[in-house]
Amino acid sequence: MDGPDTPLIIEVFADVGCPFAHLGLLAIVEECARRHSDVTLRVRSWPLELVNGRPLDAVFIAEEVDEIRPQIPPGRFRNFSSEAFPGSTMAAMELSVAAYDIDDRTGQAVALALRDALFEQGINVGEPEALAKVAADHGVPWPPDAAAATSLHQRVRDDWAEGVGRGVVGSPHFFTSDGGFFCPALDISRDQHGHLNVATDDMFTSFVDGLLGPGASQ
Repeated sequence: MDGPDTPLIIEVFADVGCPFAHLGLLAIVEECARRHSDVTLRVRSWPLELVNGRPLDAVFIAEEVDEIRPQIPPGRFRNFSSEAFPGSTMAAMELSVAAYDIDDRTGQAVALALRDALFEQGINVGEPEALAKVAADHGVPWPPDAAAATSLHQRVRDDWAEGVGRGVVGSPHFFTSDGGFFCPALDISRDQHGHLNVATDDMFTSFVDGLLGPGASQ
């Protein structure tokens, strides 16, 4: 059993290019910080371009962001640009894997930094220069040599295979000692015209209370 000084680990399967994962990860990190709880996210790869058999569509993601933006707190997606959306997020997830090889704190920092670069700064995290900058900022050796690059690519695919086996249904999918939870921070639906409706999911409070104890938010 973990001791009192052992940080709680939450596993999350997510794609770097998923805007809902970006919001969900931030919601968990910010809520845990507000509660002064020592929680670390272990963000695993859920490569949507492999799940769907094609890369994420920049125009479609931009349309989702445009619909989400008015429904969430101001400031999110402030500099997002479809022109800077990567043609592939595989390399970004490979960097995330390399960062977790250092330790969980570094891994979480890089996972969040990649998403911040993409969705808040409008930086194409598929570009080698952008990945090198994130890596250097967090002390992750990059770029990898050929053998390491092959290994990291395979480990992204291994995460995907593991996620399938564990019942992951989409990005982000959280796992705790209480089980799996798909996107517990947001209630996402589409109206009859196909427009996104996004709200704070009531399950979020129950989800965090289940992690940290009921009444912790009071």
